[in-house]
Amino acid sequence: MSGHGSPTITADGSGLRVAIVAASWHSEVMDGLVDGARRGLGDSGVRDVPLVRVPGTVELTVACARLAPAYDALVALGVVIRGGTPHFEYVCSGVTNGLTQVSVTTGCPVGFGVLTCDDDQQALARAGLPGSSEDKGYEAAVAAVATATTLAGWAPRTLGA
Repeated sequence: MSGHGSPTITADGSGLRVAIVAASWHSEVMDGLVDGARRGLGDSGVRDVPLVRVPGTVELTVACARLAPAYDALVALGVVIRGGTPHFEYVCSGVTNGLTQVSVTTGCPVGFGVLTCDDDQQALARAGLPGSSEDKGYEAAVAAVATATTLAGWAPRTLGA
């Protein structure tokens, strides 16, 4: 949902149980992503949102898997900056596949707010900070709420229960 052609998404998430799960690496970027997610959830009517911090982006998957049964939606936030080793590819692939698996197997939408960037400047541009061109935390939160409300009439989950 980035750049030109991205949709305008709104959803009424009043009464939904949503948690933010955020990595701890790169505090400036992560603070921006978390603030953006909180704004997105607030604009969607979601209140009382817990923040669960994990050490790194890899740990988002297990935390979301553990939390999914207790929530109507989750927002996963992290950042991976490309380095000089294959570590970037392994982490990005593992987290993307893992969060997708959590969402599909539990039926709990997971807003994907994991930045996968070539350098710090790209991450800062997407973090929702003053001067950033994008706000991926906000987008991930709104997408999670919109998906949860869209699926409410179709899925065997009971929202807000």
